[in-house]
Amino acid sequence: MAPWTLLIALLLPASQGLAANVCGAQATPISEIQGRGDTSPLAGDRVTVEGVLTFDARIDGGFDGFYIQQADGETDANPETSEALFIYTREKTGAPGERLRVTGTVKEFHGLTELTDIQTIVACGLAPLPHARILTLLWPEALESLENMRVRVDQPLTIVDSWNLARYGELTLASGEQVIPTEYLEPGPQAKELADRNRQRKLMLDDGRGVREPRPIPWPPGGLGAENSFRSGDEIRELSGILDYRFDAWRIQPGEPPIFRSVNARPPAPGRPAEPHVRIMTMNLENYFNGDGAGGGFPTARGAPTAMAFEVQQRRLVEALRRPDPDILAVTELENDGYGKNSAIAQLANALGPKWAFVKTPGADGQDKIRTGLLYRRDRIDAEAPPKRLNSGVFSSRGRPPLAQIFRPTGQRLAIQVVVSHLKSKSCRGANGDNRNRNDGQGCYAGRRTETAHAIVKWIEQLPQAPALAGTLITGDLNSYFREAPLSVLRRAGYTSMVHHFHPCTPQQCDHYTYRYKGEKGSLDYALASPSLKPRILGARTWNINTDEPPSAGYKTSLSDTDASPWRSSDHNPVITDIRL
Repeated sequence: MAPWTLLIALLLPASQGLAANVCGAQATPISEIQGRGDTSPLAGDRVTVEGVLTFDARIDGGFDGFYIQQADGETDANPETSEALFIYTREKTGAPGERLRVTGTVKEFHGLTELTDIQTIVACGLAPLPHARILTLLWPEALESLENMRVRVDQPLTIVDSWNLARYGELTLASGEQVIPTEYLEPGPQAKELADRNRQRKLMLDDGRGVREPRPIPWPPGGLGAENSFRSGDEIRELSGILDYRFDAWRIQPGEPPIFRSVNARPPAPGRPAEPHVRIMTMNLENYFNGDGAGGGFPTARGAPTAMAFEVQQRRLVEALRRPDPDILAVTELENDGYGKNSAIAQLANALGPKWAFVKTPGADGQDKIRTGLLYRRDRIDAEAPPKRLNSGVFSSRGRPPLAQIFRPTGQRLAIQVVVSHLKSKSCRGANGDNRNRNDGQGCYAGRRTETAHAIVKWIEQLPQAPALAGTLITGDLNSYFREAPLSVLRRAGYTSMVHHFHPCTPQQCDHYTYRYKGEKGSLDYALASPSLKPRILGARTWNINTDEPPSAGYKTSLSDTDASPWRSSDHNPVITDIRL
C-alpha cells in the first residue's frame, strides 16, 4: 500500500478504511446513489463506489473530473436508474478503460449528481468499457435515467442552433427541426406548452471542455472555417459519448467525433419570373452603421466594431442585395444619420452602384438610432409623390416611424405603394404593464406592437391615393410571428402575408422563414399585400442565406470570411416578392 493510501486508511475506521481501498470489496452500487428521481437519495453521504473510468475530463480546460460507470455485469438492470457518476477531482489516478475504486461524498451540483471531496482513488486494473446504451428519446425523464452513462444515438439528429459554438464549443441538436409555435398557433397556453416542450427536447453536442472561446472552434471536426462549415438544419450522425448534465442542459461529451452530413445546402438566388414584373427585396441589415462615412468613427453605436468589420459587412450585404436582381429594396436596422454623402444610406446606395437611388425623409425619421429605408433602381423605377412617414400617435415620441413611397415602373401605367416598418423587438428591457411577457408565446411588448399595427393600418387608409395604384405592400421586420396579435390586426385589415400564402408553415414543415431563436425557426419579416395587390403577386419567398449560418461567421467576429459572399450577411433572411403590374 502506498504511503498516502495508508495514511488515509489510518484516518478512517478500520472496516471503512479497508473496504475503501480493497478492489472488489463491498461498495455502494452507483444505481443506489443515482436513484429514480432527479436528485440522489444519498446526497451528503460518504460512499465508496467501484466502476470503469469511461471519459476523462481532467484535461486543460476540462471539467476537473472524470466519469465512472458500473461494469456491465454489476448493474441493477433497472432502466429507471443510472449506472454512472461524475467524480469531481484533479487527482490524476486512472485512465479510460481502467477500473477504479473511489471514496467521496455524494453531491447534487446544479442538477448533476457527482462525487466530491474525494478521499481515495484506487486503480484496480484494466477493464472493458461498459456497453453504450442506445438513446432514443430526448425527453428529460428518459435522459435522467442515463445520466453520466455511455450512450449512442442511432438515428440522425438535426443541428437547430449554433449560438454558443464559438463561445463554449456547443451545438444544439434535436430529433428534427423545431418551428416557433406561434407560427401556426394563436398565442396562449397551448403555444406556451409546445414552446416549453421544444426547449426541453434538445441535446447539446459539447467538446469536453468548459473554456470560453475555444480555439480552434471544435465543430465540425477539424475546426470551423470558411472551407469547413455547416448550417442549422444539417444532420449529425454516429453520435456517441457520455450523457452529461451541466449549465442547465443535457449534453453529450463525445468519445469520438460524430459525422456531419449536409442536408441544408446553401440555395442560389431565386431566379426572376419570365413575365414583366417588379421585384421587391426586404431585408434586416443587422445594424448597418458606417462610422463617420469616411473610414473612421469605429466602433459604432450598434454595428461594426472596426472599419475592417464594416468593410466585411458591406461587402456581404452588397452581394446579398445584388444577386436576386431586385428593383426595390426595403431595409431595416439602417443607421439613422441623415441623407448626406457620408450617411449610411448614401454609402449603401453608392456601394450598390450608380443605378441605385434612395428615398429621403429628412427631419421625419424619429429619434431611434436605427430607421427603415427604401432604395430603388432609378433606371427601372420612378419614385412618385413625396414620401411619407408616420410621426404621430404611437410614433410621436418613440419607435421607428414607418416609411411609405409610391413607385411606378418606368413607362408603365400602374403603380404600387410600399410601406416599410420595423416594430418593437421582443426584448423585455424596460417592459411594464401590458408590455410585460404574458407567457403566451409572444414575448414582451406584444401590446405595443399590436397598437403600432393598428396605427399603421389607419395611417395607410388616410394617405393620398395615387392615380392607377395597383395596391399596397406592407413589408419589413415586424418582430412578430405569423399567428401573433400584430399580424392578426393586419390580416383583419385585409393584408395577406404572401410568403405564408405560398409556403404555409406547419409544426412538421416550414421551409420559408427569416429567423431562428434558440433553435426554433419562424418569420419576423414580411411582405403583406393589400386585397387589390394580392392577385398580382407572382411569388413570394425567403432566401435562406443568413439564419442557418453559424453566428460565429458573422461580420463582427475575427473568424468571418472576408470574401464577397451573401452568407451570414445579416441575422435575418431576406424576403423576395415578385409583382405583376
